Amino acid sequence: MRPGCDRPSGPGRDDPSGAVRRPPSLRPVSDSEGTGTDVTAEEDVPPDYPGARPPDRLRTVDSGGIAIQVHEWGEEAAPPILLTHGGFDFARTFSVFAPLLAAGGLRAVAWDQRGHGDSQHAPLYSWDADVRDAVAVLDSIGSDPIPVLGHSKGGNLMLQLADACPHRVSYLVNFDGLPGNWAAPDVSDHERSRMREEEIRNWLDRRRRAADASRRPGTLSELARRRADMNPRLSFEWLRYLAGVGARRDPDGWRWKIDPTLRMGGFGPWRPDWALHRLSALGMPLLGIVGLQAEQMGMGVTPESIAAYLPPAARLVAFEDTGHFLHIEQPERAAALVLEALT
Repeated sequence: MRPGCDRPSGPGRDDPSGAVRRPPSLRPVSDSEGTGTDVTAEEDVPPDYPGARPPDRLRTVDSGGIAIQVHEWGEEAAPPILLTHGGFDFARTFSVFAPLLAAGGLRAVAWDQRGHGDSQHAPLYSWDADVRDAVAVLDSIGSDPIPVLGHSKGGNLMLQLADACPHRVSYLVNFDGLPGNWAAPDVSDHERSRMREEEIRNWLDRRRRAADASRRPGTLSELARRRADMNPRLSFEWLRYLAGVGARRDPDGWRWKIDPTLRMGGFGPWRPDWALHRLSALGMPLLGIVGLQAEQMGMGVTPESIAAYLPPAARLVAFEDTGHFLHIEQPERAAALVLEALT
């Protein structure tokens, strides 16, 4: 059956995990770190990272014929919270943050979006398909309303889910994924239709060209250095750990598992200003956290730019010396705010 806004489905399989440790301070990667190209035995072993641990359980959810990988931290009987990663990320980016929620008494449930992590690749991708996948995962948890948390693109997905299915969301937590004013000027409906036709044609042409593509292989250190271009504030140790849990080992090296046909900005149709004007109508409590250090992947939202659009039951917190990946830079502080709001 195709998932709906109010149909539960069953549980999945168990997978053991280890203990929680405190994360160290993060420092940016330097140009001199991890620059060797020789593949050594060390490069074949996915590294550990202090505070990170694998999920307590793994299971699969079917969403319209696409297998979605679900990761859970915490006791099965604990109150659940749904965690939604950002674009070109995956559930294991919560590997430090989610155990902190579990230690605080929650059941943290995250999933790899289609084409990301260990979820199945799809012939085509769309924003609406991602929202349907979120509902499928919600259905697998139960039918009662629960808190949902999203980072970046995931924050926008959870905003649309809360707007479309408010009876499924008891609390909305947004990590640097609040919508801002769209920088591009608006256009007439006639011109927008022409632009949409051209965009769809270009997107399909690119999809055909990338049909047999594969991601460039490398060592774990090389993958970490590539990721550092988008995540300059995160430490090399964290990025190398992320490569170890987000890439697969092929005969010619490690490759990120993300579908090579995906592209930045290819999540539409969606416009930030549409979501911005829906914010004030949300009926559930909202906790928003923004990082004030500008980054390539950031949404560029500040407390001043968003304040007029927030609903009455909203709390907004700004992390001064923190970038877009605030749950990675400051996992304990972010987890403490979430636990304070929910428990």
